[in-house]
Amino acid sequence: MNSYQRFCFNLLGHRMKGRREQYTDLRNKLMSARLKTPFEAYISTAMVTAILVGLVFAALMGSASWFLNLPDMLAYKGTVPESLLFLNDYSLVLGTIVITLLSLGIFGGITYLGFLMYPSIVAGERRRNIDSTLPYAINYITAMSTAGITPAEIFRLLGESTIYGESAVEARYTAREIDIFGRDLIDALRIVSTITPSSRLKEFLQGAMASISSGSNLTEYFRTKAKQYALENRQEQKTFLETLGLIAESYVTALVAGTLFLIILQSIMSILSGESNPMFLYVVIYLIVPFGSIMFVILISSMTPEM
Repeated sequence: MNSYQRFCFNLLGHRMKGRREQYTDLRNKLMSARLKTPFEAYISTAMVTAILVGLVFAALMGSASWFLNLPDMLAYKGTVPESLLFLNDYSLVLGTIVITLLSLGIFGGITYLGFLMYPSIVAGERRRNIDSTLPYAINYITAMSTAGITPAEIFRLLGESTIYGESAVEARYTAREIDIFGRDLIDALRIVSTITPSSRLKEFLQGAMASISSGSNLTEYFRTKAKQYALENRQEQKTFLETLGLIAESYVTALVAGTLFLIILQSIMSILSGESNPMFLYVVIYLIVPFGSIMFVILISSMTPEM
């Protein structure tokens, strides 16, 4: 923990210890994301930061409301009871108070929600990285097992590697359970399989546990899973390329040919009608084309598997 997280923990940590059951999913996500901040410190930091951000924005929005006289810019045209007409003399004060409280709740709530969502985002990124590097990591495991290296040493060597991404991180935690906490290989694999965000790695570890428990040929199991994941990886790459071709055709049809057709059609209609301010052309050129292109880039980026 850094000094700020330690301060937040000292401030609220003792209260958060009794609320662990209310944040079961958050605790699981923190472990899946491999964030090194303890739950009590993380949730304390989230609350303190949300309060501070809410107060800062409340002060800024309240000051802007007061000095710019924002409440007087809003005109209510409905019927107001006579008993409430006297509030019109205090519209600036009441409006500033309302804006301040809304800013406190909105910006503080967004900050707190961001803290709650962050572990899930990190866990999702780790899952994609594990799924993309797992076939290559299993090939490494298979080669080491074929050479006669023990399973515990295999995971230890995989954890020391720097080219297998988050798969090596999971192997490092497996070795940690064995070396530091004194657990056997099956217990270490069980713990890591429970925490890992990747369902593929979880399946692989559970199969390895079953092979060790039953006395089966672990090297043959590794070899079989290496072939399976290599085949699945090729199929995923093929599916992605087919999908990418479909997206490219959609882009050409919708944002190239489609927008050209709309521009030509609108230009002809503007000439025939004598309109000098073709607003629709501006919308197509300055909004639809750039934002449509950005959306296609985001779509392709989110679908592209990590290599």
